[in-house]
Amino acid sequence: MGQRLTQIATRTGDDGTTGLGDGTRVAKDHLRVQAMGDVDELNSTIGVLLAEPLPDEVRELLVVIQHELFNLGGELSIPGFQLLKDDAVLRLDEALAQHNATLPKLQEFILPAGTRSAALAHVCRTVARRAERAVVALDHAEALRATPRQYLNRLSDLLFVLARVLNRANLDGLGGDDVYWKSEKLARGE
Repeated sequence: MGQRLTQIATRTGDDGTTGLGDGTRVAKDHLRVQAMGDVDELNSTIGVLLAEPLPDEVRELLVVIQHELFNLGGELSIPGFQLLKDDAVLRLDEALAQHNATLPKLQEFILPAGTRSAALAHVCRTVARRAERAVVALDHAEALRATPRQYLNRLSDLLFVLARVLNRANLDGLGGDDVYWKSEKLARGE
């Protein structure tokens, strides 16, 4: 990667461009910059989730994910560069299997609600889906490796599962279970 910033207010972006990690400048509305920004926003929302009381194993997992997202952002900032390791997707698959095994089967769609930490995990999930869409759009314009797209897809699934785990952890006393959508099917007991 190029030289790290030693100051933040460089004023070089005043013309509507930004520098990539390889030194090239692109418009701030470039698909690559959009993808980088969405990944950065995802990392920031996970940072907010980490400010909540969490089970230790969830906290440790989210810290690893933050580092991997930073790697993903670095990879996106340098066209053709690989920084996110392929085994990061496998790590998410393993976490999904581990946490899913502790949860009851869903009865219906659930609402993004419950405890504050579960609701924040759902916000992270929706930002992950947006970041995934941005990476897919960039991939249509400039061929990317599959790993970034796969990582974001798995991560959004994992954040959904973690929201369910966090509702059950009930660390704030305001949750305890999924908040089901009140569909007619569920009301009829089907």
